[in-house]
Amino acid sequence: MNYENIYRRQRVFIILVVILFISIGIKIFYTEFIDYKKINSLANDLWNRELPITADRGLILDRNGKLLAGNITTTSLIVVPRQIKDKEKTAKALSEVLNTTYDNIYGHITKNTSIERIHPEGRGLSYDVADKINSLNLNGVYLLKESKRHYPYNNVLSHVLGYVGIDNQGLSGIEYTYDKYLTGTNGAIKYLSDGKGNRLNISESYSEPYNGFNVLLTIDIDLQLAIENELDIAMSKYNADNALIIAMNPKNGEILGMASRPSFDSNNYKKYDYHLL
Repeated sequence: MNYENIYRRQRVFIILVVILFISIGIKIFYTEFIDYKKINSLANDLWNRELPITADRGLILDRNGKLLAGNITTTSLIVVPRQIKDKEKTAKALSEVLNTTYDNIYGHITKNTSIERIHPEGRGLSYDVADKINSLNLNGVYLLKESKRHYPYNNVLSHVLGYVGIDNQGLSGIEYTYDKYLTGTNGAIKYLSDGKGNRLNISESYSEPYNGFNVLLTIDIDLQLAIENELDIAMSKYNADNALIIAMNPKNGEILGMASRPSFDSNNYKKYDYHLL
């Protein structure tokens, strides 16, 4: 009877071992041949890092090639939380330079993300602020080139040109209508990091940004400036609530100039009431 119990237990043990090995084999097969793409993707997300390089937005030009909307180079601040060893010190230093609260910056640098953009305080930094941050030599803190939209004629042709948001996306006018053409393709500096997010001493790869397409309008800026001046005179002389002038080439329908009052400065559209935009 004892022999039968021992034999039975041995059989159960052998069956369990066989089931265990079969399970392991099935798991290995599933991992290697079915789930490998997902696992490989997760591994790449863990190791690969990208520092974005912003592409310049395409220019908007008048019929003679004169600049109506261009770009100026600014600097933006991003952080890699896993590379920041002393988060309290880093948060204190950055909050003082950016003139914001410690809690705000600490919230950014403690996020469970591979790369965190400090927004909006870290966008469009002046040279002096960027230089102060650079002099701090903080681990995991990076300054990157960023393109900011600029309208050299301020409120001239503002309703036609429109304006862009903080991420250079078109929100109104020509900027909005032709946004997919004006928007470029961002590049990146790609590098490898270990499981803790520390940068590895392995050669980096550079992905070049491609600027957006330029847009050439039928507008003649010299005529446009004359129109804007006449509108200002009319508004003052007749104390009007609003006014509109359109200049068109009667031979082919090209719009040579177009303006209305009240207007706004496309460089500072946030300062105006929504109904003026």
